[in-house]
Amino acid sequence: MARIKDLREYLRVLDSLGDVEHIERPVSAMLEAAAITRRSTEQRRPAPLFDKIEGVAPGFRMLGAAGALSSDVNHPMARVAVSLGLPHDVTAEELVEHLVEVHGKDPIPPTLISADSAPCKQNILLGADATLDRFPIPQVHQDDGGPYLNTWGIIVAKTPDGRWTNWSISRIMVLDSHHMTGLFLPQQHIGMIWAEWAKIGKPMPFAVVQGGDPGVPMIGGMPIPAEMDEGTFLGTLYGEPLEVVKCETVDLDVPATAEVVIEGHVSITRDATEGPYAEFHGYALPETSPEPIYTIEAITYRDNPIWPVTSTGRPPDDAQIAPAVGVSAEVLALLRNAGLPITTAWLQVETACHWMLITVPQHWRDALAETSSTKFVHRIGELMSTNRVGHMCPVTYVLDDDIDPSNTCDVLWALGTRIHPSLRQQHWEVPILPWYQCYTEEERHSGRGPIVVHDGLLASVEDGRAYAATFDNLYPPEIRERIIAAESNALRPNYDRPGP
Repeated sequence: MARIKDLREYLRVLDSLGDVEHIERPVSAMLEAAAITRRSTEQRRPAPLFDKIEGVAPGFRMLGAAGALSSDVNHPMARVAVSLGLPHDVTAEELVEHLVEVHGKDPIPPTLISADSAPCKQNILLGADATLDRFPIPQVHQDDGGPYLNTWGIIVAKTPDGRWTNWSISRIMVLDSHHMTGLFLPQQHIGMIWAEWAKIGKPMPFAVVQGGDPGVPMIGGMPIPAEMDEGTFLGTLYGEPLEVVKCETVDLDVPATAEVVIEGHVSITRDATEGPYAEFHGYALPETSPEPIYTIEAITYRDNPIWPVTSTGRPPDDAQIAPAVGVSAEVLALLRNAGLPITTAWLQVETACHWMLITVPQHWRDALAETSSTKFVHRIGELMSTNRVGHMCPVTYVLDDDIDPSNTCDVLWALGTRIHPSLRQQHWEVPILPWYQCYTEEERHSGRGPIVVHDGLLASVEDGRAYAATFDNLYPPEIRERIIAAESNALRPNYDRPGP
């Protein structure tokens, strides 16, 4: 499938798959659009496209749940796959493998195009005219600290010396028509870059990008390695460069097909109160924090712009799916690069990305002679304990690859029957992010806590290995083939059969 270059083309593809719900009645951006998006996500309905938004000019639209699970239950990862230039019917394992392949390819950086050719430059607002008032900024949850402008867009920032440009998703709350605030955690890439600007006493230039190439927020929500540019990563994934254009007022490049681009500078001090906000872990907590202030200096946008929104909450929704794919790919690359035989890795979306499932070939002992499962699992945990993506996995289960880790029924059966209640587990103390609700309040505030890796590997064949009691394993091939052939004949129309 050819890659998709903007949000409008993405919508046409989703529409062809029956995965867009057109909502033509007027809808308010204050809670109603997000509430519909939340309900759509929980019920696995098509992505809602709001054609009429109250209080803004005709033609301004909103799109909900652009990165959530598909309404096609047979192809749940379709929105992610299509966003990244893949057919809609790929599996979770194929998606992860696709991302892992980037690590072995020559990088393809973005290509700069002229402003005349960039759709995001159709309308340009500068200075006092660059106001948020004309846009449909959503109030996402009723107890949030304010409207949240950024839930499915990326923040573009680069280090003062220009060595690293980062595109990342992080929530941004509106303060007034020209000011915003958002999280700048020291463990996040955006926090690391902001700290470099604060150290030299200069406000950090920023651009916030809404809409455009659907792969941009997908990659922006994934933990690719520090100091690797997301624009280069995405171009390498596509096999062709991403088109970018210069900002109007700051020295940053942004995706040229963006729907809306907001530019300006971020303060070097934490003078605003950010939050609360119901986050990806699925809980609405009354937490706030002092954060820097974004000052808006320019806004550019396409005619009839589409503003994306995700309504974060209990999984699965957009906030968990992109990170699940990205963390899975980075963990898989980490372990394979260390020479370990790994079939796949999958960060369980339904657990709000708290559980990592790693599967290994059932004959892994052939590759690791004289290695016990305890030593094998210890090596996995050791590698994860020294890597940022490993710290994002509070609990890891290592299982044989007769289990599909993206299949919840498979996973629950394996965890119930292969994981000892108290034995065969190992712990490491690591830096943690404060969002993970499985940790104590003290651990979250200190930024340190344990990760645990469980050994769920079955015994070897020589030691009396059990096998799954399934249709494929319980009956000889000739019986299975006869039954499958009979089923096929029963389903095939018989045009020679006389009519009634």
